[in-house]
Amino acid sequence: MGEDLLFAGLGLVMREAALFAGTGFLLLGTSDLLVDFIWIARTLRRRFTIYRRFERASAATLKPTDRPGRLALFVPAWKESGVIGEMLRSALATFRHDDYRIYVGAYPNDPATIDAVRRVTDARVRLVIGPKPGPTTKADCLNRIWEAMLGDEATEAKPVKAIVLHDAEDVVHSAELILFDSLIDRFALVQLPVLPLIDPGSRWIAGHYADEFAESHAKEMVVREALGAGLPSAGVGCAFARDALAEIAAAGGGAPFDADSLTEDYELGLRLRAMGRRAAFVRLPGERGRPVVMTREYFPCTIKAAVSQKARWMTGIALSGWDRLGWTGGVAERWMRLRDRQSVLAALFLFAAYVALLLWAVLSLRHIFFGAPPEPVAPALAALLAANFVLLGWRVAMRFGFVTHFYGWREGLRSIPRVVIGNIIAMLAARRAVMRYLGTRRSGRVDWDKTVHFFPAALPAE
Repeated sequence: MGEDLLFAGLGLVMREAALFAGTGFLLLGTSDLLVDFIWIARTLRRRFTIYRRFERASAATLKPTDRPGRLALFVPAWKESGVIGEMLRSALATFRHDDYRIYVGAYPNDPATIDAVRRVTDARVRLVIGPKPGPTTKADCLNRIWEAMLGDEATEAKPVKAIVLHDAEDVVHSAELILFDSLIDRFALVQLPVLPLIDPGSRWIAGHYADEFAESHAKEMVVREALGAGLPSAGVGCAFARDALAEIAAAGGGAPFDADSLTEDYELGLRLRAMGRRAAFVRLPGERGRPVVMTREYFPCTIKAAVSQKARWMTGIALSGWDRLGWTGGVAERWMRLRDRQSVLAALFLFAAYVALLLWAVLSLRHIFFGAPPEPVAPALAALLAANFVLLGWRVAMRFGFVTHFYGWREGLRSIPRVVIGNIIAMLAARRAVMRYLGTRRSGRVDWDKTVHFFPAALPAE
């Protein structure tokens, strides 16, 4: 009798968890489906109308700017001695531009990073050592670089026209600065695609970033721009107009980057939209017939590092972002902010789904091996699960298509089982994000929770 009650309770929990997860997935899946349809409609319209009348542009065909000005690259660095030297030498050898300076922000208690930067003996590299011991926050480090840039402008009477953000592990494209220089007069923010490098030693963990970025930076960002919603900066491979950052700095006490934010780059893009400034997500090849100009880098290759990084994103965007930015703008803007902030809730739906799946497996085994009656499933729940199964098939097919386009069919096939790995990381990161958010609310302290980075031994082809 007790055993029957136990399994009856498990059956009830299974059905309730399935109902909760299924309802959530239906709502989130419908939102995803709408984004897909907008992207498909936009792609077909441009292919069969615009590109039949006009030649596709490339970085090589853009008109050169007639407004002089230096491009300032900001590279914040805390304990990056293993990558910063190679990154700087690679960037200096790669960029095709006549007037730029790379500012590297470091900390006085990080001598290894300071030494690595100083060993790159090039006048275009400027080391900025902040007054505070590290780590502070990435935004605080960027503000110290901003102050150094202002000092250089005053001393050298050489105006800066754009600030380009990169991380210490980034692989840059040779045409990147040419593209930024040509477009920054028209836009306050120019964001390039970010495409993770495939780590042969971590195809399943680091590889799931490739799946997510292949889809988000080929579809989600395109749809955001098409709808006129705020375009979040990725924090790398992006350029801000100097006057736009100066306006934000004037309103924020002299600092353009909010030192209390975990995701200052994301917030900057939305703040620019609120100011009425234009942003562009640019997917142009360096030359016709070549891949698009993009930023490449290795992403975290262990579960621990991936959870840490994604928890920071969730904390800054989904939790603190709600507090800091609120809900403003039109329908498209609010919809995109909802999509940005649904990650923690989506992780809760995932957890409920896996609980329901586990209990279904247990009850099914009891039915098969011990002859217990099968668990009843209401027709409404069965219809809900069937609808979600169709949405899941569509979602997996879309991801396979985007990953195959950028990485080939083998990685496209790997992206299918990597969905499960991504789900596990998302659930673990959501728990960590909530705990971190609550801790930050109590202490008021925000720390730079960074991960260990690697730079490729051989640079990828452009």
